[in-house]
Amino acid sequence: MTIRVLLADDQTLVRAAFAMLVESARDMEVVGEAATGREALDLARRARPDLVVMDIRMPDLDGIEATRLIAADEELAGVKVLVLTTYETDEYIIEALRAGASGFLVKDTRPAELLDAIRTVAAGESLLSPGPTARLIARLLSHTPASAPALSGGPECLSERECEVLVLVGRGLNNAEIAEALGLSPLTAKTHVSRIMGKLGARDRAQLVIVAYESGMVTPGRVREG
Repeated sequence: MTIRVLLADDQTLVRAAFAMLVESARDMEVVGEAATGREALDLARRARPDLVVMDIRMPDLDGIEATRLIAADEELAGVKVLVLTTYETDEYIIEALRAGASGFLVKDTRPAELLDAIRTVAAGESLLSPGPTARLIARLLSHTPASAPALSGGPECLSERECEVLVLVGRGLNNAEIAEALGLSPLTAKTHVSRIMGKLGARDRAQLVIVAYESGMVTPGRVREG
């Protein structure tokens, strides 16, 4: 299956470089390029990409607000957003995740890592990609006013096993690693994650990570490096 990618960045050279990289992958294609958040939103509605690679700082409409509008649009429910940031300590990262982004990475990541991140986020498998880590998310959350995503349920509706899985998701583990940690099959681990998302009304794993931190199930001192 070909991953249809929309690129949103206000720097022409950056977009061109990303476009060349994405088009070099046999399993991806660029379906649009946007220089502003408004253009990204409009193109997302027209092209219906699988994933938007979204810069945070753009004119007209920034990447955070564009992400929020994409996530809130029911017709774009299948569109995932991978946010780019110039600095690992960018204070807007958590705001972007709360807005509905499914993952993030820094712009100076290696080309192969960017392609892997696109595949990972497009598959809905994991929040964290090389560069920024779960520790960064924990640090930012500890200094950011609580603003949990609007969910239909809380951790109290989960079973004991599901709580264990949620903690591991919050620490940045993928399904295979969760399965190994709990002595489960990868399919069972994936099923647990899906059920947790259903019970909480979560859009993706990004929201599960935020819930794990803001509920206190995962603390800054107990996270795994990405």
